[in-house]
Order: sequence, then C-alpha cells, then structure tokens
Amino acid sequence: MKVKIVKNNPFKLPTYETKGSAGVDLRAYVEKPVVLKPLERALISTGIFIELPEGYEAQVRARSGLAIKHGISLVNGIGTIDSDYRGEIKIILINLGSKEFTINNGDRIAQMVFIKHEQADFQLVQELGGTERGTGGFGHTGV
Repeated sequence: MKVKIVKNNPFKLPTYETKGSAGVDLRAYVEKPVVLKPLERALISTGIFIELPEGYEAQVRARSGLAIKHGISLVNGIGTIDSDYRGEIKIILINLGSKEFTINNGDRIAQMVFIKHEQADFQLVQELGGTERGTGGFGHTGV
C-alpha cells in the first residue's frame, strides 16, 4: 500500500523498526518541551500529513514502553485518521502516571498502524438472529 506523506519536521520518514512491526513510530514536533503533570493532557504536533487510499484508516496507538514506564497514554485509546482527512496528525496524550513527564522535540510518542476497513450498509430489522451467547455481555462467561 502506498501512503503519500508531507513532512514538515526535520525527522526521518516514519519507518518500521523491525521486520515484524505492525506500526511506525510518530515523533513529537514541538518548539519547546511540553511538561505533562499527572492527569494532564496535551495535543502534540507531529509535523506530518498523510493521504490514505480509500478503504483504509490509520490508527494512532499508545507506545507500550511509555505506558508501562511512565503512564503515558492516549486520551481516546485509539485515534482514527480517516482516508479523507488531510490535516496534520496530532496526538492527544495524557499522563496517567504519578510523576511529571516531559515531551521533547523528536521523542517517539505514539505509533501508527494502517487498517483496511469497509463501510456498513445498515438494514433495519425488527429482531436479530439468535446465538448461543444471546445477550450475555460484560463478564457473562465468568472469571
């Protein structure tokens, strides 16, 4: 899959760090360090813009190392970049840790994964087909 990219930052293009990597790292593009206090959130620029083929989305996800070591996550869990979006990719970070965390220019702050998707054609019905599970939800299978 080809993804067009405009890069307004001084960093290398996003790359896959290993042969088996699903995502590419996104770097902070900030004029000065951003300090996130516990439970504080910030919108962090990356300086990149992409053009995805129709039928694909880019998912922005937290980096596991930042999450486990510092409690840094994404406010919305996973961010979706639609194929018709042409704005700058920005990351909504939150500090769920107990200490301040500093984001410096060039820090790897998130990862981006490309996913093929389809749009649903909803059909209004009066009832749904049955299954063995039925309406069993949260925790219905036990611990």
